[in-house]
Amino acid sequence: MELKRSDLHDYQDYCVEFVENHPEAMLILQMGLGKTIISLTAIWDLMFDSFDVHKTLVIAPLRVARDVWPEEKDLWTHTKDIQMSVIIGSCKERVRALRADADVYVVNRENVKWLSDWLEQHKIPWPFDCVVVDELSSFKNYKSQRYKALRKARPHIKRIWGLTGTPASNGLLDLWGEVAIIDQGKRLGRFIGRYRESFFRPGGMNPYTGVVYNYVPLPGAEEAIYKKIGDISVSMKAKDFLPDLPKCLTVNHTVEMSPEEKKLYDELKKELVLTIDGNEVDAANAAVLSGRLLEMANGAVYNENHEVIRIHDRKLEMLSDLIEEAVGQNVLIAYWYQHDRSRIIEYLKEKEITVRDLKTSEDVSDWNAGKIPVALISPASAGHGLNLQHGGHILIWFSLCWSLEMRQQTDARLNRQGQTEVVTIHNIVTKDTIDEDVLKALEDKNSTQENLIRAVQARLK
Repeated sequence: MELKRSDLHDYQDYCVEFVENHPEAMLILQMGLGKTIISLTAIWDLMFDSFDVHKTLVIAPLRVARDVWPEEKDLWTHTKDIQMSVIIGSCKERVRALRADADVYVVNRENVKWLSDWLEQHKIPWPFDCVVVDELSSFKNYKSQRYKALRKARPHIKRIWGLTGTPASNGLLDLWGEVAIIDQGKRLGRFIGRYRESFFRPGGMNPYTGVVYNYVPLPGAEEAIYKKIGDISVSMKAKDFLPDLPKCLTVNHTVEMSPEEKKLYDELKKELVLTIDGNEVDAANAAVLSGRLLEMANGAVYNENHEVIRIHDRKLEMLSDLIEEAVGQNVLIAYWYQHDRSRIIEYLKEKEITVRDLKTSEDVSDWNAGKIPVALISPASAGHGLNLQHGGHILIWFSLCWSLEMRQQTDARLNRQGQTEVVTIHNIVTKDTIDEDVLKALEDKNSTQENLIRAVQARLK
């Protein structure tokens, strides 16, 4: 179903107008509030209504650049005609995408330096008069190559805005680099040293070498810093300025299996039995088949000996991206199968992200005290009775389940009295699988065993 511009929320229209009226801007909004469509709408207006912009560059994390921006563009009637070229892949593919005739060019942040160097090597002036930095917090390190490349191009950029959920997740020092990319040092100073001197004092120092380990904000520094950047920011707290925000938002994120992975899924669905590397997976009836297909949508499945057979990592990749996009805000992950839990822990460990189960009263206390950045919860064992609203406001459903009661009870762990933030619930959905049936059944509030069987039968037909 295509969405129309009239479907934008009031707060989204507010943000579009803000960006259009501010050549330098920061949209500091929580996850799931539609920063992408806000930006696409503003780009459309600036390029085809006011003709203030001629060529736009979007810088984003790899998956977001590859999937989210093109998909979001095509969802809306007023943006689907924007010609978009995604600059990813091999060097040859990136050059081809860069040379394509398009309105908006999307590049992953790792290739910003390559883009700058390629243009310079071929003696091509910086061609983008508008730049959108998706996840501005990834430019907080002013010593990184991507930062230096974009800062070098900054004088040639007419309009720029950054998108982020939390600009200072690791402290107020992070803000200098992010703001300097946007305003070229006008508000917080051109140099990090002057910024530190103005708003911080040394917190820890080696008495022999004089090396400072960390800096502590001076009294009133936070308020002073926010006041200085207030004119280019939508808000530091969206709820304070946008009273029409809903108390709970649900956002769906679609992932897609490769043709080879989808072939395995379709074979089990059709034949009720599947052999993978000598391991047999079978389904005796529709209910069992439903479970097997849900497992495969998640990325793994048990064989006849209850051993885990890996299928894909699509949901794990999306989960990692969503945690990164949370930028230091605590995240609660709901899983269904034990192999989901094991794979989540293993995968995130490789990304140097520590995960902790919420099982004991001590775990719950630590979560509510903000001591657990990423936590795991099983709806089957912890969906009722836990008060988790003080520890965070972001819930990610890695595994979808048919039980409407468990779903509502788990959502209510965060979305309950005492919650001070807008709760964002993320569903990770594998395209063209039973995940979509589960989601529809939950939306229709008809997640019964009968509906489960009907959905599987419909898939079989």
